[in-house]
Amino acid sequence: MRQRRLGQTGLSVSALGLGCMGMSGMYGPADRQESIATIHAALEAGITLLDTGDFYGMGHNEMLIGEALQGRRRDQALISVKFGAMREPSGAWLGYDARPQAVKSFLAYTLQRLRVDYIDIYRPARLDPNVPIEETIGAIADMVKAGHVRHIGLSEVGPDTIRRAAAVHPICDLQIEYSLISRGIEDSILPVCRELGIGITAYGVLSRGLISGHWQGESIGPGDFRTHSPRFQEGNVEKNLQLVEALRRLAEAKGVSVAQIAIAWVAAQGADIVPLIGARRRDRLAEALGALDVTLTREDLAVIERVVPKGAAAGERYPAAQMAMLDSERV
Repeated sequence: MRQRRLGQTGLSVSALGLGCMGMSGMYGPADRQESIATIHAALEAGITLLDTGDFYGMGHNEMLIGEALQGRRRDQALISVKFGAMREPSGAWLGYDARPQAVKSFLAYTLQRLRVDYIDIYRPARLDPNVPIEETIGAIADMVKAGHVRHIGLSEVGPDTIRRAAAVHPICDLQIEYSLISRGIEDSILPVCRELGIGITAYGVLSRGLISGHWQGESIGPGDFRTHSPRFQEGNVEKNLQLVEALRRLAEAKGVSVAQIAIAWVAAQGADIVPLIGARRRDRLAEALGALDVTLTREDLAVIERVVPKGAAAGERYPAAQMAMLDSERV
């Protein structure tokens, strides 16, 4: 497994990471044993970076990962955790809490659920509009000094917030959506990260399955948050799938899958970018791993740019209420 360096903090991770959110119900029911088997298969393939959030399944995802890691060396996995999103028992979202005392409390519970004594990368899931980012990062820095956290990351924040956070403590990486049809970071966020030596962990590289080449609308069921996503709504999804078919022709010409083309494109945008793969099953993981063997030539990249130009997607990546919460969208 090839390695990539996240920022200038000395952290090397596998060239692909495994995003575990979908194993805890965000896309509808998941098979627990298959999820654990997928985590094991990822580790055995050399993937070191496991990404989760303490609010995925209200703690379920962390407990799942904790179970999967039992009996393995702690240093075999680099665990990235997002915190701060609050939910009620129904699963509804209640906002974000990134006060210093909340940061330390969230971390205490995370360590117990994961059954570990430190977190490799700890990051606020979103910017709390009521708490200066300096206070949040300062609280995590206290946890770094105490040995409970190794590195500090950010998620879905814009250039000004990135600069302010980095002035408090070195930032390892920014986790943010980045794919062929979500390219908003390219104008100002990515340049600032590169200026400051901050890596990118890119989630949504297959746009939640939309550009995977496997999309089937009838697969959306109760509990799947894509039922509310603008890009999956009637009138938008058909236009977006036309982009997928254009990619499919290129993929077939290269003898690879659409998903592999889409993942390889993200990886090709810079050695400081690590795609996170949201595989819930071993077969999808195996397909994603195959993207590491896909080489995109200048001609390939030019064709991709022509058939899926920047801004080609129909619909925003989140519903309006969630978009309004994204500091990264205020640039």
